[in-house]
Parts: sequence; structure tokens; C-alpha cells
Amino acid sequence: MDSNYLCPVCGTNRSRFNLIEQVVTPVRKDPNNGAILEQVATNDPLHVPYRGESLRVQCGVCGVVEAEERFIKTAQREPQKLTRNTSS
Repeated sequence: MDSNYLCPVCGTNRSRFNLIEQVVTPVRKDPNNGAILEQVATNDPLHVPYRGESLRVQCGVCGVVEAEERFIKTAQREPQKLTRNTSS
């Protein structure tokens, strides 16, 4: 999270982001009415565990939601140009 970000879609935003922490709750639902019947144990052999990202990032300018790595890689490909202040 301490890496620089750059939005891979709008390409202008480097400072406004929403960090989305994903919380996984494995459940078993009633197929007829959709009610949650129980939480499934993580060691249940019939339930495939979630293997996605624990963190997603949303651009605060254009709204796109992507994996954090995509924002980091875009910033690395397009480094920020530093401007010098010449007024003295």
C-alpha cells in the first residue's frame, strides 16, 4: 500500500483512491429461498476456498475498480515528472 498509484484507465489520477478490503465469508444457502443456512468451515472438502485479492483499488476520479497491482504497475511504467519551482 505504500507504493505509488496511477489509474490505468484515466491515466491522470495519482492521489485520490478508495481502498477496498474484501472480507470473505463462506456460506451455504438454501437453493429455494436464498436464505443463508450456515457458515462453511474453511477446511470443508466440498467448498473451494476464495483465492482472489484481499485488496482492490478504486480510482477516485473515474471510478474504475482493479487489483492494486495494476495501479502500481501503471505508475511504474509512467513515472511522475517532477516540476522545478523557478520563482525566487
